[in-house]
Amino acid sequence: MLDISPILLLSSAIVFLVVLARLNSCLYKPLFKHMDDRSESIAKDLEAAKNNAADVDGMYQDASDIIAAAKKEASSIRESAYNEAKAVSDSKISEFKTQLDSKYTSFVANLKDETESLKESLVTQMPQYKETLKTKLSSI
Repeated sequence: MLDISPILLLSSAIVFLVVLARLNSCLYKPLFKHMDDRSESIAKDLEAAKNNAADVDGMYQDASDIIAAAKKEASSIRESAYNEAKAVSDSKISEFKTQLDSKYTSFVANLKDETESLKESLVTQMPQYKETLKTKLSSI
C-alpha cells in the first residue's frame, strides 16, 4: 500500500531543515532585526516628540511672557505720552489764560479810560444840553 522510503523521507527532512535554517538566517533574522529597529526608532521618535512638545510649551510660555512685557511697556509708553501731552496742554492753557487775563485787563483799563473821557465829554457839553433842553421845553 504505502511504500515509504526511509532515504527519501530522511532526505526530505534534511532538505526541509536546510531550507528552514537558510530562511532563518537570510529572511527571518533580518526581518525581525528590522522590526526591532523600527520599534526602537518609533520609541525614539515618540520620546523626541514628547521633548518637542515640552519645548513648544516652554516657547509658548516665553512668548506669553514677552507679550506681557510688551503690553506693560506699551502701557507705560502710552501713559508717559499722555502725561507729556497733558503737561503741554496745561502749559498752553495757562499761557492762553494769562493772555486772556492781560487782554481783559487792558480791555477794562481801556473801557475805564473811555468811560472817563465820555464823562468828561458829557460834563463839558452839559451846559449845551441844558440849553437845548430848555428850548425844547419852552417850545412845548
